[in-house]
Amino acid sequence: MAQGTGDRFQEETKYRRDRMPAGGLDWDAKPGLYKEYPAGNKIDLPKPGDPSAVSLHDALRARKSVRSFADVPLTTGQLSYLLWASTGIQRRQQGHEFRTAPSAGALYPIETYVVVNNVTGLANGVHHYSIRDHRLEELRTGEFGPALARSALDQGMCAEAPAVFVWTAIPQRMKWKYKQRAYRYIYMDAGHIAENLALAAVALGLGTCQIGAIYDEEANELVGVDGTDETVIYMSVAGVPA
Repeated sequence: MAQGTGDRFQEETKYRRDRMPAGGLDWDAKPGLYKEYPAGNKIDLPKPGDPSAVSLHDALRARKSVRSFADVPLTTGQLSYLLWASTGIQRRQQGHEFRTAPSAGALYPIETYVVVNNVTGLANGVHHYSIRDHRLEELRTGEFGPALARSALDQGMCAEAPAVFVWTAIPQRMKWKYKQRAYRYIYMDAGHIAENLALAAVALGLGTCQIGAIYDEEANELVGVDGTDETVIYMSVAGVPA
């Protein structure tokens, strides 16, 4: 059977004892860990709360994909917690900032955008999560839910849900160290973040559904990335289950 692109990628990025990548790291060329939009309107988020009424065990048992949502807005407090729990800064230690989700080499190639459809106190539109400052950067205002739904293979829940998390990857952050194998780790990182979001949502009485079926260039255009240096790889809707 002829190998496809995915088969060749899997084969060619295997680690072998007799064929490991050579060369050291160019520390001067290490990409930054944070993307910022200086011109974007800055929106401070409430300090993340502690929904401790739900145990991890209960959250694991209750997690499921939710595709239908009530016409109830998310609060900024809920959105704040979902953002922090999925990929926020958990601790600062020895000059490093560690996040709630693991990342290969602590290189954090994933950026988070939120398409707001119905969140109390926020204008509908496209926002970027500034992780270091735990705040939103407003990029574009307007009704983008329908366009986002079309970019997700016409899944209407992207227009119905109060908020849609759109995760992009900046491959060079990971390729700087791991070369072509970096793409394996990028997808793992996105999975860690999405699971954190799913469990955090359950703890808040909310539901999520993760989306990997994407018309890539349509999604890239919607959040304003070029699809090469930064590209959409994953999404998740979030809201109150219907």
